[in-house]
Amino acid sequence: MKMKRGVRTLIEVEHLTKRYGSHTAVDDISFTVEDGGIYGLLGPNGAGKSTTMNIITGYISATDGTVKIDGHDIADEPAAAKACIGYLPELPPLYQEMTVQEYLLFVAELKGTRKKADRAAAVEHAAARAGLQGMEQRLIRNLSKGYRQRVGIAAALLGTPKIIILDEPTVGLDPAQMIEIRSLIRDLGKTHTVILSSHILSEVQTVCDRVLIIAHGRLVAQGTPEELAAQLTAKGTITATAQGSREAVVAAAGKVPGLSDLHVTDEKGGEVSFTAVSTAGTDLRGALSLALAQAGCPVLSLSAETMSLEDVFLQLTETPESGKPESTAAPAENPPAEAAAEEENEKEADSDESNL
Repeated sequence: MKMKRGVRTLIEVEHLTKRYGSHTAVDDISFTVEDGGIYGLLGPNGAGKSTTMNIITGYISATDGTVKIDGHDIADEPAAAKACIGYLPELPPLYQEMTVQEYLLFVAELKGTRKKADRAAAVEHAAARAGLQGMEQRLIRNLSKGYRQRVGIAAALLGTPKIIILDEPTVGLDPAQMIEIRSLIRDLGKTHTVILSSHILSEVQTVCDRVLIIAHGRLVAQGTPEELAAQLTAKGTITATAQGSREAVVAAAGKVPGLSDLHVTDEKGGEVSFTAVSTAGTDLRGALSLALAQAGCPVLSLSAETMSLEDVFLQLTETPESGKPESTAAPAENPPAEAAAEEENEKEADSDESNL
């Protein structure tokens, strides 16, 4: 996919940090979002995606760092910055006893559309963009999860924001609903700058023009899906067996550019088996075979296994302590740092206006 416009910077995040006591939820993140296209924040649950989005939208404050929305500092000019954003939280703030039309008219009024006729026109347009035609008189409580997400997206569109921010927009949807919402997001990307968070790799690959991978509160990789696929899957493991002495085989393999982490796995009967990692982004089996042959070490077997993007994603986001991917299961009790984070979030949310 290609960026649609990309003529100026709409969001500038510099050294963004959020701490809750001794717990660092977001750790010195910096990135920019250009005008046009769809950006994805990808990471496992608990990586810091929602905290980053909440700071960008002004829902909570940062400990350190700055966020500028179309030139407006979210801390110094919150009203001007928030006027540029339409925000859909992971749990949309919907009033279940209202009809779709009543709720959207209410949101349009909250966003400053004063004239009744203008509100009606804005709601009609937003409902049409979100695929809610024919659902305007339905009670929100009677809608499916997919249609409730559409109502939340329609609310985000009201006020003609330049940026649409969607936090885990497909969570809890069935496969058909996920496809519909992803199609809607792609359509919105034609006229808005869209940022969505997700822990689903295939979703970000399918929908987004540019991806930012967050793990443990840090930005660990960014680029287009194609760039990340090329960069991150470049590492592959080569397994080989050659005849000759250990010293000769290791010396010959060690001379191949782009081959590293060579480990001998077996040695018997004049045969040496080993593994090595290819970091050059190309298939190095031919170069390795030639180097071994020139050293007088005939190759008996040679195979390569390239890491999938899923494997690399898991590697990038693994927990540093255990070396295993983060668990998405909720703990029996909130640890102190998370409990403090939730308490502070509630206090900050109560002291500021929600983004609708």
